[in-house]
Amino acid sequence: MKLKSEHVMRLAAVIPVIRIDTLEQALPMARALVAGGLPALEVTLRTPVALDAIAMIAREVPDAVVGAGTVRTPAQLDAVVKAGARFAVSPGLTRELASAARAAPIPLLPGVGSASEVMAAMDDGFDRLKLFPATEIGGPRLARALAGPFPEVRFCPTGGIDLASAPSWLALPNILCVGGSWMLPADRVAAGDWATIERLAREAAALRPALK
Repeated sequence: MKLKSEHVMRLAAVIPVIRIDTLEQALPMARALVAGGLPALEVTLRTPVALDAIAMIAREVPDAVVGAGTVRTPAQLDAVVKAGARFAVSPGLTRELASAARAAPIPLLPGVGSASEVMAAMDDGFDRLKLFPATEIGGPRLARALAGPFPEVRFCPTGGIDLASAPSWLALPNILCVGGSWMLPADRVAAGDWATIERLAREAAALRPALK
């Protein structure tokens, strides 16, 4: 049965947005995040090894729910499905991608940044959405404003969110989770300091959304 976007969004209050530069990073990073309480992992398609990293994590980290981020085309969606991704996230939404997503065996969390884009996504059958780039386009005030005309829509804001700002998002009734990379400092990842990554993941996992 096809996994639902809402199930992914409710696995934890934070979905790590992950850039993997070398395959050697993939498994220890995924294991540290999952051990810290963050099972839904969005591996962005921003590096040449991303698809291979998704496949490795899907195969070797059974407690991870690995997904793919920065999915922009039907071809990319097909590729991440073949790699073993269990969900996909896009920065925006086109009619072509929406059509492919409806037929795909995994859910898509499409990105929106305005009321018009929310309406277009809903017309295409999506009401669980990524709000992006969340901080730059208005922050929690925008999400609060969108709750009025779109009471049935739930969001995962991503972009510029950190441990300090996440609670102000999660307090809103239309926010199920947030996406962020703050638990993956570049220097700690480069050093292979997975113990620190796990500690930071545990801090993020301790966040709680409002009851919804």
